[in-house]
Amino acid sequence: MANFFTDNDDLRFHFEEGVDWAPLVEVTELGYRTEDGFKTPQEAVAFYREVAESTGALAAEQIATRAAAIDREDTHLEGGEAIAGPAMNQIFDAIKAAELHRLCLPRELGGLNAPLLLYYLSGEMIARADVSVMTHHSFHGGMAMAMLVYSIHEGSTVLDPSRGRIDSTRFAEAIEEIARGDAWGCMDITEPNAGSDMAALRTRAELGPDGRWYLSGQKIFITSGHGKYHFVIARTEAAKDLDDPFTGLGGLSMFLVKAYDDLPDGTRKRYVTIDRVEEKLGHHGSVTAALSFDNVPGELIGKRGEGFKYMLVLMNNARLGVGFESIGLAEGAYRLAKAYAEERRSMGKPIARHEMIADSLDEMRTDIQGLRALAVEAAYSEEMAQKLVLFERFSAGLAPAERARVSRDLPKWRARSRRLTPLLKYLAAEKAVEIARRAIQIHGGVGYTKEYGAEKLLRDALVMPIYEGTSQIQALMAMKDTLIGAIKRPRDFLARIADARLSALTGKDELDRRLARVQGYSLSAQQHLLARTAAGKLRTLSVVPFAGWRDALTKGWDPKRDFSLAMLHAERLIRLLADEAIAEILVAQAKRHPGRRELAERYLDRAELRARALHEEITTTGGRILAMLAPEAEKQAVAAE
Repeated sequence: MANFFTDNDDLRFHFEEGVDWAPLVEVTELGYRTEDGFKTPQEAVAFYREVAESTGALAAEQIATRAAAIDREDTHLEGGEAIAGPAMNQIFDAIKAAELHRLCLPRELGGLNAPLLLYYLSGEMIARADVSVMTHHSFHGGMAMAMLVYSIHEGSTVLDPSRGRIDSTRFAEAIEEIARGDAWGCMDITEPNAGSDMAALRTRAELGPDGRWYLSGQKIFITSGHGKYHFVIARTEAAKDLDDPFTGLGGLSMFLVKAYDDLPDGTRKRYVTIDRVEEKLGHHGSVTAALSFDNVPGELIGKRGEGFKYMLVLMNNARLGVGFESIGLAEGAYRLAKAYAEERRSMGKPIARHEMIADSLDEMRTDIQGLRALAVEAAYSEEMAQKLVLFERFSAGLAPAERARVSRDLPKWRARSRRLTPLLKYLAAEKAVEIARRAIQIHGGVGYTKEYGAEKLLRDALVMPIYEGTSQIQALMAMKDTLIGAIKRPRDFLARIADARLSALTGKDELDRRLARVQGYSLSAQQHLLARTAAGKLRTLSVVPFAGWRDALTKGWDPKRDFSLAMLHAERLIRLLADEAIAEILVAQAKRHPGRRELAERYLDRAELRARALHEEITTTGGRILAMLAPEAEKQAVAAE
């Protein structure tokens, strides 16, 4: 019987050896204070393995076998409702029967209290079978968890710290409906003229005379937008000046909107209208809808003006999810290509034995394994950060040592998650496209036909660099955090440069020396961008009084204004940063697990060459483009100098 967990040695390594489950189990079980929870990490991990194996079987036997049918049947709008095909409905009946929607919810809310990391690892397997299934699945249990998290953040969840449990929560009825598999939710952000620029959102929420909020406007490209429960970002303050933080992003609020009610007579009363279901290149099993709100009631979450903050609570998790989805799709593409190459013979041998094909397959496998290591590390860091906050809040009578540990560890996990998440979202999404395209090439002419399934994987992959924050947004985020971090802590930055140079020459292990070379290229590229940026900043000080120079150089940085060269090279930089992070993780694994050394060496074989090339591009190109984009006044000033 096929199983996408047991047939994947690298995935099982992370589960069985790579993940340090004990700290994650401890915070998930609230220090083992819960009455009906696991009492040891071993108990918990045994259960997690059962879930992983059953999900692996479901993905291989029930989802993958229906992937072609899902792609053919598509979804469509009929009588104002989005209708999925029979294959998609059969799969979600199976997922409902397996109670996967309950996976991460607390036990007192009818859940299984599993870590989010298990959900992500399961998500990779489902995405390998069909990524549109995983996309829709994420808007079931994931939205129930979002309801709980929002309620905790706003203070409307009542906790019993002595027993480590929830007594009540604001959205309990909706959470249970989703957990049963009878409903799902979605996040409504994008509008016709406002995608990444959230300050331009125009959907309005107004307080009625009855004290309730009512929403009006249009949302587009809403994944699983035919769901019952919608988290909607709407403007509650007039956007008079979009540069002002309150009337721009600060004028946005978050609402929970119920899109419809199913009446006792079997009919449905709709409050949110589905205008259309998009006909897409790929992801045919996943509904993407355009929606209209016309004075629709909504419940304010948190306080007015906090919508952007609440959106960010979900965004990190969503981007991690896309990372795992991308890896699952890439795994499917690699295995499809490898199986075909081993069977297809040309010039007296399987094409897998031809040098160029063998090299391509090796690079695909290496990239996927590196990405999986990055994904697990990023997801673990984000979950530890979130769970430590809850651990402290839910647990009564924490010993001073426990509180000190939370205070010490929380900033570390937050910083690591913030560093790794955009790297994962960027590189996994881009590599999913690259690997799916290579799978078609390895198949040759038949790859361009629908018979073998390779073309479907490329169609499905192409949206990965677009949704949940485009690749370019991830690159800008990583660039900004990296360079501003160096500006704020220059001594630490210079110390890292010195350490990398020393380790590259004197490291006892060849892996350490090779890793240091990758780090050196990354740090040198950052240093170049900082030097060029500082030079530009110094030119602006001519209009600043001397007494204000210190503040201008240490505090007055505006990435949009001051980082033009870095913005030009942001995608090159994020690729370099991602290779650096993956190499660090793999070398650390190799030291703990000698069997991983071969992977670390294999990854570094390619990463060193890429790092050198990216460093060269960053430090030698870009002047012509910047000159072309510069305002005329700036061109004249530079010419005068």
